[in-house]
Amino acid sequence: MSPRFGDGDMTLAWLRLPLHYVIPVCFVALTACGPLQPRDGAPASPPPNLLSIPDAVPRDEPPSRYGNMPEYEINGLRFRTLKSSRGYRATGIASWYGTKFHGKLTSSREPYDMYKMTAAHPTLPLPSYVRVTNLDNGRSVVVRVNDRGPFHPGRIIDLSYAAAARLDMLATGTARVRVEAVDSEAAAMDDGLLFLQVGAFAEQRNAQRLQRKLAQANIDSEIRPARLDDHDTIYRVHVGPFHSRQDAEHWRRQLADLGVAPTHIVME
Repeated sequence: MSPRFGDGDMTLAWLRLPLHYVIPVCFVALTACGPLQPRDGAPASPPPNLLSIPDAVPRDEPPSRYGNMPEYEINGLRFRTLKSSRGYRATGIASWYGTKFHGKLTSSREPYDMYKMTAAHPTLPLPSYVRVTNLDNGRSVVVRVNDRGPFHPGRIIDLSYAAAARLDMLATGTARVRVEAVDSEAAAMDDGLLFLQVGAFAEQRNAQRLQRKLAQANIDSEIRPARLDDHDTIYRVHVGPFHSRQDAEHWRRQLADLGVAPTHIVME
């Protein structure tokens, strides 16, 4: 994973300095840190409910007093903070960060909790909510952006350990993702738009196998193909619809008790 902007007290010092003072400090800090490998960020004993940690729930929040500088420069890269997240959509590479920064202050001065659904983004306003979809397996999560980063060319978002686990990208360290802004109005969805994605497969026969397993437990499901690009299709197995996020979370726990995990709440 990439060096971090939100590394403890150093973040606070940078945010208090004018931009022309920030540039040399950031450069020294980043070259001294060096890139981190995923094994440096994984805990020795992950919690047993790691894959059941729920998505962040979008809500209206005032802008953070910290971390929303109009623009800043890191290691020769200049970033301009967006005034709003509305309509934001991008594809690129995601990375993740873990134990090295657990408990330290983020750019918004909130302690980083690797077991919450959060993320760092270089330009989205703090806080923001985004849906991140792993384009290689179709899994998606909603995270709350409360930190700055990553500052590595080609990477567009740094995810918490919990979010990376839900997207099944811990081992690889990075993944191809789509990032889409989610606001509180979009989160207040109409009935029938919430589903649980219980599996996503490159082969349709594997999706059908899971569907048969669910049917044996008297659980109805459907297979929904989704095109990832011009060549690849992924077959998603959905349970639902549900009338509220609370209902969906209840069934996530029920399915986990039956050995069907991980599951992800998706919007259709």
